[in-house]
Amino acid sequence: MNPLRFAVLASGGGSNLQALLDRIRSGDLKAQLAFAASNNSQAKVLERARAAGSPAYHVSAKTDPSAGSGTGPGLEAGVTDKLLALAEKHPTDLWVLAGYMKKVPEDLLRRFPNRVINIHPALLPAFGGSGMFGSHVHEAVVKRGCQFTGVTIHMVSEEYDAGQIVLQRMVPIPPGADAEAVGRLVLTKEHDSYWRVLQAFVDGDIVPTDSMDPGKAVGVNPEWLKRMRGLDGFPA
Repeated sequence: MNPLRFAVLASGGGSNLQALLDRIRSGDLKAQLAFAASNNSQAKVLERARAAGSPAYHVSAKTDPSAGSGTGPGLEAGVTDKLLALAEKHPTDLWVLAGYMKKVPEDLLRRFPNRVINIHPALLPAFGGSGMFGSHVHEAVVKRGCQFTGVTIHMVSEEYDAGQIVLQRMVPIPPGADAEAVGRLVLTKEHDSYWRVLQAFVDGDIVPTDSMDPGKAVGVNPEWLKRMRGLDGFPA
């Protein structure tokens, strides 16, 4: 069986990518990083990919400007073209978002239907949508006075944080914890969760469908879900 080849899009430190690479190295995850790309030339995620022997690229409107002119979505056309060209150069089965602060181009979603996945640092649909990323999420959770937060892994659709959810795990918030402390707890759970979903794609427990309905992007094996219920933090 050929390993799952995945591309990573990230804007920052890339600790989720590192967690995936560590699982690949340990043999828990039968996958291969095809390449990593970031809109931020200084993102540590690029260093992590290169250190693992995989290609890494800075792809932004500055490096790949649109051939057109004006304002609006057309300015990102060059980015879309470059990402699609990279997928041609480095065959890719799945796109994995790991703290990517840009909206995924619609053309990429159409070229790779139901094959783009994201991890969100809260229990969607709460604390999702435009502007809800990273520390902003944790600050909102603390401000609301929540006793729990968590991790959501979901398929990516054209609407922010609205794709089919494949896995959620809860994280209790200790009394008096600030946003930074909550973020650390959530990140630990992210690192223990993302690789499990990728391995489910490898094993055929999660299978992309041909459906145009964002809520039916993948089929999920009930037996896999049953096994995931044995993990700490699985919602009732």
